[in-house]
Amino acid sequence: MNTLQLVLGLTLSLGVAAAEKKTSDEFDDKRANQNQKGDVIVQFVGSPSQADLNSVGVAKSYHPGINGAVFSLTPVAAKALANNPRVRYVSPDRTLHADLEYAQPTVGADLAYSSGWDGTGVGIAIIDSGVNDHPDFNDRSSCTTSRLVYKENFVVGENTTADLFGHGTHVAGIVAGVGKCAESNRTRTFRGIAADSNIISLRVLNAFGAGTDSAVIAAINRAIVLKSTYNIRVINLSVGRPIKESYTTDPLCQAVESAWKAGIVVVVSAGNFGRFATTKGYGTITSPANDPYVITVGAMNDKKSTTKSDDLLTTYSSKGPSIIDHVVKPDLVAPGNGIISMRAPGTVLDTLLPGNIINRSYYKNGASGLSQYYFNLSGTSMAAPMGSGAAAAMIGQNSALTPNQVKARLMKTATKAFPLYSTITDPVTGITYQLQYDLFSVGAGYLDVNAAVNDTHVMSTPSTTPLSPKVKINTTGKVTLDSQSLVWGDTSIWGQSLVWGNQVLVSGSSLVWGDTLVWGDSTTVGYSLVWGDSLVWGDSLVWGDNVVYAQYQSGDQ
Repeated sequence: MNTLQLVLGLTLSLGVAAAEKKTSDEFDDKRANQNQKGDVIVQFVGSPSQADLNSVGVAKSYHPGINGAVFSLTPVAAKALANNPRVRYVSPDRTLHADLEYAQPTVGADLAYSSGWDGTGVGIAIIDSGVNDHPDFNDRSSCTTSRLVYKENFVVGENTTADLFGHGTHVAGIVAGVGKCAESNRTRTFRGIAADSNIISLRVLNAFGAGTDSAVIAAINRAIVLKSTYNIRVINLSVGRPIKESYTTDPLCQAVESAWKAGIVVVVSAGNFGRFATTKGYGTITSPANDPYVITVGAMNDKKSTTKSDDLLTTYSSKGPSIIDHVVKPDLVAPGNGIISMRAPGTVLDTLLPGNIINRSYYKNGASGLSQYYFNLSGTSMAAPMGSGAAAAMIGQNSALTPNQVKARLMKTATKAFPLYSTITDPVTGITYQLQYDLFSVGAGYLDVNAAVNDTHVMSTPSTTPLSPKVKINTTGKVTLDSQSLVWGDTSIWGQSLVWGNQVLVSGSSLVWGDTLVWGDSTTVGYSLVWGDSLVWGDSLVWGDNVVYAQYQSGDQ
């Protein structure tokens, strides 16, 4: 048995054990005070009765979407709940963080827009740091009526819906900025992917870009409740945190699945840990991007051109497979580097990154000085709203589309032409990164909005959920897709049009889209590093306290 087989076998067995446990391993941390109370999320078996809640304590908040509630408990009390037959799983209320003039034509959004597919009437819930008013959030015909139709705060202890961080406003602009109302007579337009959609702002991140699981779960539930009122068909989550358990018990993942099953497309950023040297960025997908239901988006560098031919994967974009469950992620890639969108003056990001403010001369002849309207950010946080905007454009074109159909069409129509490898040297650190374009890096391909909007293929079994597949290792040490989860290649569903193209997976160093192996012995990237249990990283190893919205800003990265 080789090292890869041994280590993967270990992590698979650990995964089974974790799935059977009813309490998170974090409660066993020897560094934690076992008698100090903290907020925990308790998921019950079915909808809890008042007696169920009382058996745990006084609930601080209730989250029906996951049959859960938040309580203040010590680690000792939390672990004791494993003996309660009505309790399904207990986890800490964890902390998470926030994770276009060239990008729009690069992904074909300008062609979809010119055909009138701009997401008109579709509501998109931006679950982020809030969204501030901006002229480009007004209607495109008269620039007088705001499309920012609803705001609510879920940050405990704060009483404002304002974006104090500056992240959510920027994300909303990538989805829905109209690109014409802020200033006239411009040479460049920073228009969002679905420029006539409506914005529902659900604030879950504070002024420093930090939030909690429970806040995001509450916001997701509110989006479900408000679905019919504002025609909410898409949720954008440009946030994330490390994976701590299987998606089958992770409360964040269970919440996004509840939204999906309620008929709302959920798009999530992949994470910004692609530079994690130990694994060359593999195995760094964050939660809830690891959930097989959602559309997970990684980041490309569009090179400030309107074609895809020169575009490269960013070095920071997180890669799959997900730890514990080994789900193939991301599902797609989209532009995420140096994206110009809405500025929120006076916010934390605006203050910390003055060099990211766009000079007016860049987009308006004869103008000078810094723009009060536009700002530049990088990260998978910027790539996810590209996917959200695409989903809104598709639904605006055909309101009958289900989340399953949207995901399948986006992945099927994604551009699948990539180089085998690319090499990028960071001009600041001097570190050189070699990137391999496999399905753990770029998923099913590069977002193509126009192709997705115009695609008419349907699954022969529409009820089939296009779950992102898992990977497994066979007795010879070859890593392959789990056929049990591979609905994509089923000819009864797709006929001759495969989501992954004619050549699907990585086979050694010769093919990017081979049709049998994910990784073979000849793969140039150290595949054995992906599976080790050392990838279950601690907070200090990868994450730290730094905001992950845009860790890498320098040059073409």
